[in-house]
Amino acid sequence: TRLLEGPSLRQQRVARDFTERFRELNALRSVPRGWREWAETYSELVDWELRLREAGEMGLLASLETLLDDFRREFCHFVAGCYGSWTAGAEDRPPLSVDMVRQFLSPLLAESPSVLFIVIDCLRLDQWRALLPLLAPHAEVEEALYYSILPTATPFSRNAIFSGLYPDGLAQRFPGWWGGNTEGSLNADEQPLLAEQLERVVGRPVGTRYEKIFAAADGEAMLRRLRGHLSQPGVTAAVFSFVDMLTHGRSESAVLWEVARDKEALRALTRQWFERSAAFSAIREAMRMGIPTLVTTDHGSIHCHRPATVFAKRDTTEHLRYKFGSDLRAEDPSLAFSTSNERILRFPPGRAATQYLIAMEDAFFVYPTKLRQYQARYRGSFMHGGISPEEMVLPVALLTPR
Repeated sequence: TRLLEGPSLRQQRVARDFTERFRELNALRSVPRGWREWAETYSELVDWELRLREAGEMGLLASLETLLDDFRREFCHFVAGCYGSWTAGAEDRPPLSVDMVRQFLSPLLAESPSVLFIVIDCLRLDQWRALLPLLAPHAEVEEALYYSILPTATPFSRNAIFSGLYPDGLAQRFPGWWGGNTEGSLNADEQPLLAEQLERVVGRPVGTRYEKIFAAADGEAMLRRLRGHLSQPGVTAAVFSFVDMLTHGRSESAVLWEVARDKEALRALTRQWFERSAAFSAIREAMRMGIPTLVTTDHGSIHCHRPATVFAKRDTTEHLRYKFGSDLRAEDPSLAFSTSNERILRFPPGRAATQYLIAMEDAFFVYPTKLRQYQARYRGSFMHGGISPEEMVLPVALLTPR
């Protein structure tokens, strides 16, 4: 009987604890918050979601979702109001993508001659937390949170990680970069960017090895080289694209749409992939060799449900969570961050009459002429590029051997 009572008692305790905390979290909405408090609150909401889901408390999960909707809306307006000061170098700002190497990676080189640096593309905080039980037997995990730059998309956020530069600085150093036509071409130089940044930050050349893993065969080849990489001084960087491909592919595949219907299913698929992935194998190998490992992501994603109509000319970019173009505006201004000042986003100057529009909350941009087509195809998709805690508040974790 006591064995049967255990799960029931735990469920009751989770329900009681959340009910008490729910009132406190609601009351906190009227208290001014800085970037630390926003990140900490989001982190707590993620943990509550995982705990309530595990306890089967569907009714309380619905209450949490309502609270998260309110939190997300307020977070978006906070970011829209503060982001320009962050990119202008405000003293009190969160760690951003451009700070990753300087703040989190380079200090490890003072303690260990070799470091493994893993970037899992498009990994939300809740997905990361679902992986922690798998890592716990192999590593001590020390987690911090940082904010992605805008737009929360690979060409901007991941290049910022590897270069330590905003888009304007990157375009200045590499004049051809800003004119790239595809995400692949915009992220083609991550190894030299990392090597240059490490030399700039550390003050001496640092050996770098770089692996980009799209498929299982790439992972197997990387693992064959890994021990040799880690035996050399410097940084071994590995970028894993599966979660990003899963997130994007879901919109194009009826099968993926069915098996990744919601956040819970996406977490489960991410965990199933990770458990058998080259990323997990690489981490375990690094732990066996005593190599500290930094794990992070470049941006998250958000489950988008609300189409937001935009009016634009033909020169407008095609992305669904951010758009650049002339004479560009959103029908509902509350669902978009809009600016014509490229300095706020730290974009290269010189594009006359360009307006920048970034979706907020769970909105995605549609044109009035293709409203039904876009709604039918993309409503319920996981997307990124916009402003939301799911896309911006991200984990960076130091793993050390147990």
